[in-house]
Amino acid sequence: MFTNKTILVTGGTGSWGNELVSQLLEKDPKEIRVFSRNETSQVLMKQKFESHPKLTFVIGDVRDKEAVSEASQKVDYIFHLAALKHVPVCEFQPLEALKTNVLGTQNIIDAAIENNVEKVINISTDKAANPSNFYGFTKAMGEKLIINANVLTDKTKFVCVRGGNVLGTNGSVIHVFKHGIKTKSKIGITDKKMTRFFLTIKDAIKLLFKATYESHGGEIFVMKMPTCKIIDLAQVLIDQYSPNQEVVIEELGIRPGEKLHELLLTEFESHNTIVYDNEYFVILPTIPIKGLMEYYENFPQVDLDTYSSSDNIIPYGQIKTMLKDGGFLE
Repeated sequence: MFTNKTILVTGGTGSWGNELVSQLLEKDPKEIRVFSRNETSQVLMKQKFESHPKLTFVIGDVRDKEAVSEASQKVDYIFHLAALKHVPVCEFQPLEALKTNVLGTQNIIDAAIENNVEKVINISTDKAANPSNFYGFTKAMGEKLIINANVLTDKTKFVCVRGGNVLGTNGSVIHVFKHGIKTKSKIGITDKKMTRFFLTIKDAIKLLFKATYESHGGEIFVMKMPTCKIIDLAQVLIDQYSPNQEVVIEELGIRPGEKLHELLLTEFESHNTIVYDNEYFVILPTIPIKGLMEYYENFPQVDLDTYSSSDNIIPYGQIKTMLKDGGFLE
């Protein structure tokens, strides 16, 4: 699918971008354009990949319509990763989140249609499901724009992939906990009852490729992900990095806009959702998109009201295995 193709990755210097580019290079593309606004991150990534001849680094912001259009010329696939992602940042600077996560996504759509891109894959988040914070609202709006884009053209297919927290990404709770354990023998936890969906970055990208290969256009692929209590995740790290010294766990309280539990699938969405396989649910749109319902007509509807991080919580041993497999336990 990607052999001798030109691929644009927005927000390509982040954790997702680095792993995505690494796995894309194994698929023999013609060119990968890494589009981001951070010059330092681009220089570091260029050094990491030893100035790989198939990588082109493009300074730009998804808010800049002209820059996005220019970067999309002669592109076959776009992976749209660029976003403002931190809940408190988006909560206190909502207009900035709107510009990047909503207007920036529309710029991607316009550029893709203008340049006859084959497929656009938009990376979304569990916080877009029944959003309680501004970040979630902007990502939900981005999903709606991407799905609706399928009725604007027959040449470009647009699809969303929705997932939960990815272990080890920039600012990940794992790095925060490890730093607190090692330097202060103290960590802060929002709420001891809090749960989250988690997946390793390598597994997330593998699933992302699967959705890219097999999607029709117009649907939201929802990753099935392990769920765990944040307190249990913290305990695994404490036992690993401070087995002989007590670590104080301070309960900080929920931050503005934060939920105790996350949803990957809402009650409303479950009425339009099918079980794709043992790795994905697929949310079908409420607007008509040519050929989409026929594409999924033989798949069973989900037998769930919601898909919540408070359900099917994995135990301590499985969390430890997940962290070990992800390379987070030295």
